[in-house]
Amino acid sequence: MEQHECLIHTEMWVKDVIMKYNICPFARREVERASIRYVAIEDTKIKAVLKALLAECQYLDNNPETETTLFILPRGFEGFYAYLDLVDDATALLSEQDYDGVYQLATFHPDYCFDGEPQDSAANFTNRSPYPTLHIIREVSMEIALASYTDPESIPERNIAFAERKGSDFFVQLLQHCTKDISKVTGDK
Repeated sequence: MEQHECLIHTEMWVKDVIMKYNICPFARREVERASIRYVAIEDTKIKAVLKALLAECQYLDNNPETETTLFILPRGFEGFYAYLDLVDDATALLSEQDYDGVYQLATFHPDYCFDGEPQDSAANFTNRSPYPTLHIIREVSMEIALASYTDPESIPERNIAFAERKGSDFFVQLLQHCTKDISKVTGDK
């Protein structure tokens, strides 16, 4: 798969799942402003991925018009537990580099499974994505967004209730739609 495809698939996921079904009530504004950066990292070694993650944080430091980055890992982290190890290392790196309070990571994976939930639970789909992804979020922006949202603590529960109402099959089809052959979407041959 080409890097270009995973970027398009992820952007479709953001628009056709996250934004359309209001999984993240803050996504629409950023989609409409075109302030989301999509970056695919081809490296599969943790050290190289962490170096690229740090470079992406530095990019955000220097480009305030970019609100957030979806840091996509199309290869090497297909296993959910290997991905969770990377998440731990990435979180530690941000802390070591004095990014506590500056950036936080939200985590998405095709096999995402909340602790204590069965693998086939529809609730897991609130964090399932086409590819393993680290979402780099500006903390100050998140604080502002949360302050302007009534009852932000209800968002996860609302999403889980929505996922359970719709069921796993609904979300499986949505994710399949997001990763369909992009030549049908772009008109490329």
